Amino acid sequence: MDELQRRWQMMLGGQTEELGENDARITAALDALYEPGDGSGGGRGSRRGGLGRSAPRVAKWMGDVRECFPTPVVQIIQKDAFSRLGLQQMLLEPEFLAAMQADVNLVADLMSLRGMMPEKTKQTAREVIQKVVAELMQRLERRTAEALRGALDRSKRTTRPRAADIDWPRTIRANLHQYLPQYKTVVPERLIGFARKQRRLVDLDEVILCVDQSGSMAPSVIYSSIFAAVMASLPVVRTQLVCFDTVILDLTEKLSDPVEVLFGIQLGGGTDINQAVSYCAEKIQQPRKSHLILITDLCEGGNADELIARLGRLVSDGVNVIVLLALSDEGRPYYDANLASTVAAMGIAVFACTPDQFPDLMASALRREDIFQWAAREDLKTIVPGETPSATR
Repeated sequence: MDELQRRWQMMLGGQTEELGENDARITAALDALYEPGDGSGGGRGSRRGGLGRSAPRVAKWMGDVRECFPTPVVQIIQKDAFSRLGLQQMLLEPEFLAAMQADVNLVADLMSLRGMMPEKTKQTAREVIQKVVAELMQRLERRTAEALRGALDRSKRTTRPRAADIDWPRTIRANLHQYLPQYKTVVPERLIGFARKQRRLVDLDEVILCVDQSGSMAPSVIYSSIFAAVMASLPVVRTQLVCFDTVILDLTEKLSDPVEVLFGIQLGGGTDINQAVSYCAEKIQQPRKSHLILITDLCEGGNADELIARLGRLVSDGVNVIVLLALSDEGRPYYDANLASTVAAMGIAVFACTPDQFPDLMASALRREDIFQWAAREDLKTIVPGETPSATR
C-alpha cells in the first residue's frame, strides 16, 4: 500500500487489515468516535459516534488517543467525544454520576476524565471512587493481611493471641466449664493461640509494585493501588508504589489514602518500562530481600534492549522479579508476545492473575517459593520461552 492509499484508508476508516499495527490502532480509536451512522454520507465527517459495548472502554480509548495523536488533536477529539457521546452529561450532572453503577471500569473512566471535570462534579466523583475503593478493600484486605502478616510459629503458644491467631479447638476444650446452656455457647475465660515470629525492621522484605498506567492497564492500576495501600498498612513488609507511562509517578507517600492515590494517577499516554525499572532499581537497598512486581503489558515504547539487560542485572543481584501482564478480573490480556517470551527466557515468571489470587501470589513470593509451581497450582498459564502466542484481547 503506497502512502496515498494509506492516508485515504485511514481517513475513510473501516477495514484495517492492510494497515500496520500502529495505523490500525489510530483508525480504531477514530472509528470508536466517528463510526458509521445512518449511512447518510461518506467519510468520518458525517459519522455518528458511539463508544458502545463493542468499542473500547473510555479509559482505554482516551489512552490510545493520547498516545497516537499530538496534544492539539487530542483536545479536538476529546471535545468531539463530549458532544457526540454525551460525556458532558456525566461530567456536568453529579446526580447522573451518582446514579451510575459504580465499579472498577467507572473508576477508570473517572480517573481518565477528571482533568476536565467541573468543580461541582469532582466531589461526587471522589465519593463514587471512595465507594468502589471501600468495597474492594473489604473484599481484599483481610485475605491480603492474613497471607502477608508473617508466618505463625506453631511451636509456641500464647494466652494473648491476636484474633486471627486463636487456636479455637484448644481454646474451646480449655473453656468447656464456661459453657452457657441458655446461650448454647462457650464464653472463653482464657484464649489460647499461636505466637508470631517477630521481625526486626532491618529484616523486613521490600516490595515494589511498578505499574504501567497506560490506558489499557486501567483495572490493573486500580487493583495494584489498593493492594499497595493494604500492604503498606502491614508491619511485615515495606511497600512502594511506582506508576509510570513516559514519566514516573512515585505514590508511596500517599498509600495511607487509596482514593488520593487513584486521583494522583493519570491513565493514558505512552510507555517507557525501562525508565521505570531503572527508577525502581535505584530504590532497592537489599536485593535479596526485595521483590519487584512489574505490572505491564510489556508494550515497550522505550529501549527494550536496555530493559532486558536491566532486568537481568536485578535477577543476578538476587531481586525476586515477577511480571504480571494484568491484574484484573478480565480475560486474556493484551501483551507484547515477543518481549514476554524474552523476559520469560531469563527465568522470570510472566503471567496474568486475578485480584483474588494476588494475596497468595505475594505470600509465595515473600517465602521465595517457586512461582512457576504456584501458578501451575492456580491453573495459570505462564509464558514459555520461545512461545509466541497471539497478542489479542
